[in-house]
Order: sequence, then structure tokens, then C-alpha cells
Amino acid sequence: MKPEYDVIITGGGLAGLTLSIQLKLNKPDIKILVLERRKDVAPTSAHKVGESTVELGSHYLRETLGLKDYLEAHELPKYGLRFFFKSNTKEDITSRVELGPRKWLYTPSHQLDRGTLENHLAENTIARGTTVLLNAAAKDVEFGEEYHTVTYTQGGEEKTATARWVADASGRGSLLKRKLGFQKPMEHHTNAVWWRLKGVIDIDHWSEDQTWKNIPVTGLRYLSTVHFMDKGYWVWVIPLGSKNTSIGIVADPAIHPFETFDTYEKSIEWLKVNEPLCYKMLEPETKNKMDFKILKHYAHHTGRLYDGKDRWGVTGEAGAFLDPFYSPGTDFISMNNTWLSDLILRELNGEDVSFRAEIYEQTHLALVDSWIPIYKDKYTLMGNTQIMVAKILWDWAIYWAVPSLLFTNKAFTDLRLLKQLFAAPDSLGRRFGKLHEQVQQLFLDWGPHDNQVFERRYIDPVDLSYMLEFQGGIPNQHGDKLVERISQNMEMLEKIAAEIFRRVSHEVKGTPMDMKVDPYTMVLDAENKLNLPEVSDDKAVPRDERIINDVATMWFYAEKEPVA
Repeated sequence: MKPEYDVIITGGGLAGLTLSIQLKLNKPDIKILVLERRKDVAPTSAHKVGESTVELGSHYLRETLGLKDYLEAHELPKYGLRFFFKSNTKEDITSRVELGPRKWLYTPSHQLDRGTLENHLAENTIARGTTVLLNAAAKDVEFGEEYHTVTYTQGGEEKTATARWVADASGRGSLLKRKLGFQKPMEHHTNAVWWRLKGVIDIDHWSEDQTWKNIPVTGLRYLSTVHFMDKGYWVWVIPLGSKNTSIGIVADPAIHPFETFDTYEKSIEWLKVNEPLCYKMLEPETKNKMDFKILKHYAHHTGRLYDGKDRWGVTGEAGAFLDPFYSPGTDFISMNNTWLSDLILRELNGEDVSFRAEIYEQTHLALVDSWIPIYKDKYTLMGNTQIMVAKILWDWAIYWAVPSLLFTNKAFTDLRLLKQLFAAPDSLGRRFGKLHEQVQQLFLDWGPHDNQVFERRYIDPVDLSYMLEFQGGIPNQHGDKLVERISQNMEMLEKIAAEIFRRVSHEVKGTPMDMKVDPYTMVLDAENKLNLPEVSDDKAVPRDERIINDVATMWFYAEKEPVA
């Protein structure tokens, strides 16, 4: 018996709909059924996390899926992530250190009104021949040798459909994860609440200081994803294309218990205590509140993602979700869908994809695991301005320099390149993970030694020349020179890591600024003793005048004399 469909996608949100379009673009005659539990079209300002994209996800939407014209016509452009750090006078926004672009960045991204976007995606894939059923909730999957049977309910009636492949995009319902038992704990515990306000909230109007207003190009603060931060939390302000505004609080329960802000009324009172200016500006807008949602312990992991032999995969939040701090949700959907669609299309074309699925799964899980240290235990540092400025710029640098470039150059589905980058113990990919781990540990070790409050400073990420190079280079196509480019980026990242360490060790221990550093063994010991490991000349990363100047640009501490 021939199945009714080639693919059944359980879930018609962002992950499922983009997967269907990606499949259709590559194989127009592919037969796809999308089962979506929502009863009607998505409401404007749909109540979902994921209203902000960054470079990798934007490239996927604009270039891979061909949505550039739609996004530029119907969704807001996004001018970077913008951060306001702790100050002694939070009532005055101009007193806070601000990190964000002064002018437009080279590589575009977008603020997404998820309701508007998902309705467009549904129309797009339906126009390509995809069957999308609303009010259809997938309940179970029976796996077969030739095809799978999906049981779903629609309008109270139980129905079935058959397909060769099943792709689970059911979000936190995680149909296949629950059925096959590949849940996995995520050692990162934070909570979130968010709500929509009808109308525009422009933080440029939160001060009358014209000098402060004139620092970035007019409108860039409004079109940024804005973060207000202090120890254990951040608050977001995101504009939407529907001329509404999304507000959210994300916090570590060890510092800010969830019960202190788990209702709208409590959230407003929480703002009054922790972000008084946000309270002053947002509390009068209560009359314009459109909705409110909570998400407790939102981070979750997965033990599996793809199975080429049994022909299934998971995508989006049905797999893993880390943290919204850097707006990574669409990035992981982009990579997830690229791996899954490649497997589906190859298998339907007669290829045995079992080995390829294993490689994709290992690569995907390794990326998730390498990203966990970005967030784990780091909420404790959000009140440390100097550490967080260094950390945010490091996190952006590694994101732009390696994974974004690999994605735009289609490297994640090239087995030869994946083997070259990740197989050997000393491969570029393995070194990338180790270097990243070392620097994230450095930030934690630095924490107890940093207690200064800084005010009235502005940092543009592209004030640092290497940040400008990494960000501007994301769309560049390198062909057979890609590994060479990644190697060059890694050398630069090693120099950056070593220079940050020299600065931190100099501040904490008074060590000389020209000391030898191996970024793969550097340690800032908790006892604050001057007992650094001996570094041989062949392991020491040479200093680079350009990197020295760039790191100095983001450094707030006054110089210290070295220990004799």
C-alpha cells in the first residue's frame, strides 16, 4: 500500500511551516500534510516566544526560504540586540552603560510578529500544494516498515493519515520525544513571563536628554531588541510590525523566585522594585494589555533528533530549547530544518540516509551542548557590567565567526566538511568547543572579583574591528576556501580569548599584560594566587596590536600596576 503523503508534519507553527516550505522549494511535487491544533488563523501578535531573529535565522528566512520581500514589506527590521546594564540610578536610562549599534549593521535581521508571519507561511505552503489541517491535534504515531500511521483528532473525531516520513514540530508537546522516551534534562533553570501592549513603546522617549538621544541613528533604539539587566534577570522590550509591543521578564529562580512575578499584577510590582523606569513607563499602559503568559523552567534538552532508518525527525521546540537571551530560537529551527529536510529529500530519492542521520544528529546535539555554557549559571553575572560587556561581545564573535558562516556556506550538510571540521581531536570544530568552554569558565571565575558599577558609557559592537569583520562577513561565500576562512577566524578568536584573559588576570592578580597565554589551558584560580601554569612558546598565542586595541575599547577598569 502506498502512503497518502511523503511527509506528515505534526505542528503548524514556525518550525513546521518553514520545514514544509523548504521541502517544497527543493521538491515541488512532494506530498505534505501539516496537522495544526489551532482552530483558526493565528491572531495578530500571537502569544508565542520568538519575536526576534538574529543573523543565521534571518539568512534562512530571507535567502533559503525566499521570504526577503515579505519580511521587508510586512515585518520590522531589527537593528541588533541592545543592552542596558546596572547603574546606581536606574530611574535615569542615560546613566546606564549601553551596548548596541550606533548605525545599521551589514547583515540584516528582523523583529517578527509571529501571528502575521505564521499566517503568511501557511498561505505560502498551501499555495505550493501542502495540505494544512487546522483544529487537528496529532495524538500518536505507529511506525511501519514502508510507511507510518499518524492518529489525530479533528473536531472531536479521530482520524488517521499515512506517510513515509513523520516530522515532529509539535513544540513543547514533544509528541515523538514522549512516545520514544528520549527526554533529557537541561541543567539551566530560568523562568519567563511576557505580555503584549497595544501600541508603540519607544525607549528613546524615556529621556529628554538630546545628547543621549542622538548617539545612535534615529529609530535604532526602537527597532532593537532591548534588554534591561541586573543580577539574575533581564527584561525585554520588542517592537512588533502590528504596531504593538512585547514585554518580558526572564529570571533565575535562585535570585528572583518565580512566585514574585508569575502574574501580570506581580510582574508590574516586580518592575517597580527592580526596574523602576520600566515600571514608570509601562504601568500606565496596563489598559492596553493584550495578553499575558508564563513559562516555567523553559529550557529543555533532547537525546535524539533524527532517525534515517525509521524515517522520523523532530524540529523546533519538540527537540531542544535553551534560552531567549540572544534570540536563538529561529537559528536552531533553521539548522534543524536544514538537516531534516536534507535527510527526507535524499531518502525519498532512494538514498540510504542512516549514517548521514547519525552524523547530523551528533553535530546538532554537539552544537546544543556547546551553547549551554553561554547561559548556564550566567544569570548570576548579569549585574556585573564589565563581565557582561566582555561576555556579550565574545558570544557574538564566536556566533558570527563560525556557526553563522558555516550555515550561510551550506557546510552543515556537507559530510566531507563536517568530518574535516569535527572528526579529529584537534580539528577546528573540537578546538572551537574547547576554546568557548574555557572562556565561559573564565567569566564565572572572574565574577567574585568584579564589584564596580560603571555608568554613562556607550559601546557599539562594531567599534571593535574584528566584530565588524565577523558580522560583515557572514553572507560571504568561500567555496573550497571555507575551512581556510574558519581557520583564520579561529586564530583570531584564540587571540581575543588570550587578550581578555591577560586583561582579567592583570586586573585581578596584577600579572603583566605581556605574559604568555595558552587560551586552552588558561585558569583564573579561585584563591587569587599568582600560580599560573607555565606556558611554552609553542603553545602561547602571540599578541596582536589590533586585538589589543579592540579589547581595550570595551575595557572600563583603570590600569593597575603589575605585581613585582
